[in-house]
Parts: sequence; structure tokens; C-alpha cells
Amino acid sequence: MSTALQRLQDLEPSTQEFRDAVLAGLSGIPKTLPCKFFYDAEGSRLFDQICELPEYYPTRTELKLLADKSAEIAGLIGRRARLVEFGSGAGVKIRLLLNALDRPAAYVPVDISRDHLMMAAADLARDFPALQIAPICADYTKPFALPAPASLHPEITVGFFPGSTIGNFTPAEARGFLARARRLLGPGSAMVVGVDLRKDAAILVPAYDDAAGVTAAFNLNLLVRINRELDGTFDLEQFTHEARWNDAEGRIEMHLVSRRDQEVRVGSARFAFRAGETIHTENSHKYTLDQFRALAVEAGYRPRAAWTDAAGLFSVHMLDA
Repeated sequence: MSTALQRLQDLEPSTQEFRDAVLAGLSGIPKTLPCKFFYDAEGSRLFDQICELPEYYPTRTELKLLADKSAEIAGLIGRRARLVEFGSGAGVKIRLLLNALDRPAAYVPVDISRDHLMMAAADLARDFPALQIAPICADYTKPFALPAPASLHPEITVGFFPGSTIGNFTPAEARGFLARARRLLGPGSAMVVGVDLRKDAAILVPAYDDAAGVTAAFNLNLLVRINRELDGTFDLEQFTHEARWNDAEGRIEMHLVSRRDQEVRVGSARFAFRAGETIHTENSHKYTLDQFRALAVEAGYRPRAAWTDAAGLFSVHMLDA
């Protein structure tokens, strides 16, 4: 293993945390499940497939935007930056910044899926042997500490939060996340954030309900995980995936819809479902440029720059703490 790859800081949520979240969510009205638990090994694999689907515009649009603007973004960041990526996944987008940056000091990928994190970190360590990489397996919505840089003292610490994941939070939650990230990254830090833009529902809904059924499998895999890890009895044939545009809230919602009246057990807990009742599993909020800038200001940032693609589908923002 490359000496650039540091020891894993392992804060992966425990089975008990998963159980508590599932039981609380299924006991609520309406029923919900936290989308952060999508990302076991199979969920991470399926999400990587989603990112390549023809209907799923965010990934390819953001990748092209980052490729086109990486030199400009790197120029604003400056030299010897320490990059902290929240929800690092396969580590594809960070490569565009790493290749453009002047002598980056360190890279700290933070992801909830340990196996996926370590594979991506090992790949990056092979391709960037001079870069110190310090992986953290954690729920990035919870408190954690950044490791001390092992080599060059960074001149700036920069958070990287691509992929429109900020949209999974409600606006209030997004403000809270950005404020916590600002405190974690420290004085003089910056954030580079991918933000999906509001657009016609005819574009949005297929992006979350693809013809090949990959997003449906991704959503249903959460029930597979509950069955496997929490002694659940979900019958996958009795639930169907649904994506909805909620115009009043400005968001796509993902649901799992019960096909019939039924009872499901999770361990010793039992939950009744009516036909048509849903489990709300994920939101993806969409913003205008001005809406997101205002949210960032409320979280303690100064918007420095924003870039959009020619079609106005997606945006990348740089924010100064």
C-alpha cells in the first residue's frame, strides 16, 4: 500500500444506530427512512451505475463543468490546499481538482461506506503517490475531527461537496450542515459545492425513475439491507419505487409504495402498511442561484463565484468562510 495512504479513521455508524434510525422512521407519520443508509456496498455500486444513466444528467453535467472550470477553481483556491470531500464515493470528481491544483497538501475523503471508501482511496493513492490521503469512514452529518496533515502544512482547507448531495437536506438542514462544515474546516477555509438547479419536472422525474430500473433497485436495496442486518421481513415484491416532483417544496421525493395492506417486522417491532402508503426515503431539493447564495450567507459564508453549464442544468459554487 502506498505510504501516501494514511490509516483509516473508522467512525462507521453501528448496527444499533441503523436500527434506531429505522425503528424511529417507520414509527413516524408519514413513515420515513434516512437516505444516508442507502450506501452499503451494493447501494454504492448501484449509485455508481445511476451516475452513468442517460436520464441522470447531474453527474455528467457536473463532471464537464468541473473539467471546464477546474483551472479557474484551482486558481481561486491557491497552492497547498487540504481538500476534505464529504461523501467521497468513487473519487471521480476530486481527480479533476487534484490535477488542476498547485501542490495540494492532503486529501481527506469522508464516506459512510467503508469498503467503497478504501477502494477509492487506494486507487487515488496509486495515481497521486505524493499526495497524503487520510480516509475517514463516518456519517458526515455527525461530529468528527480532521486528522493533522502528515506532510506539507496546508495554506487553506477546502471542503468539496459535489453531486448535488446538498439537495438531500431540507434548506434548514443544509444551512446547518454548511455551518458545521465551516466550523470543522476552520477560519479562512472555503467550500466548493455542487447544486442542482430548478428545472422542468419532465427532466427531473426521469432522472430519479430511469427506464432501466436502476434507481428503483437502489431504493429497494434499503429494504434488502434492513432484512439482512436488522432481521426484517420486507417482501420486495410488495413495494414499488416512485419519484415525485413536489413543486411547493422545490424537490424531487423518492418513495417506496406499499402495493397492499400488509404487516412488516423489523426484529421484534411490527409495522402495519395500508395499500398505497409510502416510506419517504429521499429528497433532492433544487435551487435557483440566488436561493442557494442566500442560504450560504445564512450559514456564515460569502459567495465568491458560481459556474453553470450552458443549458442551466447544474451549478458549482465556491464559498468563503
